Amino acid sequence: MMANLSVRCYAGDRDLDAIAHLINTCEEVDRLDQGTSISELQQEFNEPSLDVARDIRLWEDAEGKLIGFAQLSVSEPGEVIDGWLSFRVRPDARSGDVEAAAIAWGEVRMREVSAMRSAPVKLRSWARAEDCDRISVLASCGFRADRYFFRMARSLCEQIPEPQFPEGFLLRQVSCEQDAEAWVEMFNQSFIDHWNHHDFTVEKSNYYSTLPNYRNELDSIAVAADGTFAAFCYCEINPDENDRTGRNEGWICVLGTRRGFRKIGLGRAMLLAGLHRLKAAGVETAILGVDAENSCGALRLYESVGFHNIRKSISYVKLFDI
Repeated sequence: MMANLSVRCYAGDRDLDAIAHLINTCEEVDRLDQGTSISELQQEFNEPSLDVARDIRLWEDAEGKLIGFAQLSVSEPGEVIDGWLSFRVRPDARSGDVEAAAIAWGEVRMREVSAMRSAPVKLRSWARAEDCDRISVLASCGFRADRYFFRMARSLCEQIPEPQFPEGFLLRQVSCEQDAEAWVEMFNQSFIDHWNHHDFTVEKSNYYSTLPNYRNELDSIAVAADGTFAAFCYCEINPDENDRTGRNEGWICVLGTRRGFRKIGLGRAMLLAGLHRLKAAGVETAILGVDAENSCGALRLYESVGFHNIRKSISYVKLFDI
């Protein structure tokens, strides 16, 4: 098959329909809850750190039909730079050749990143725990499993306890323009000791606050008496996703407590406040993702308020000499 394939860069908006069709064709078979739309792809490709000319590749057959798509999300500069590789191959073209070509491209691209930034790099990808074919492809290309994650769910039809904030803390909504720098600093200080942390940026924060699914009433922070941003919970409802799945779900997208403010109940209070806000917005089920080995007790916290595991995913990594 490889002899009949051609590979090219992303050509702009005229490729969006074909990419969306490919991803949704894969979704019909794989059932990963990873369908998409043209508008969602546009938002993703406009993300500030994505170099669309270098970080997207398309594979086409002899008739010019798209059969493979790969995207690389390169982390912010740091001691080690990660490249998260996502690739989709049309179900009737899954011989392993296109998948291997996508991985080989990702490795070449990360070598370029390493040379440009003078830093070591890692190539990473994901697989559902039950996706034996994807796991086999990754293993055959030199990846190894290095972290496990759960997707968890909680019905909002069940009673939600009222949040109890420690004395002296104020719960309020984020003011995007005024709070951006302080919010990003809080985010980075909250996750700096977590697995595979890479600093978030004000540029990204500002971009995400302009997206159609952003709702300010679902974006809240806890402020200490001295004005320090101490904890946060951002929730999101994706109408396109709910239309595709036929479910009425909302995400606890990110929840964190700044170092120095942990073990006093702020995380639990912020989580419960987020659940109440999702319920008030008409959502029936809250979902979230969690590192199964989180050192701060996140898994125990989620289980304590009624979340249960519905899916297991695996992070894979490939190390290579530069």
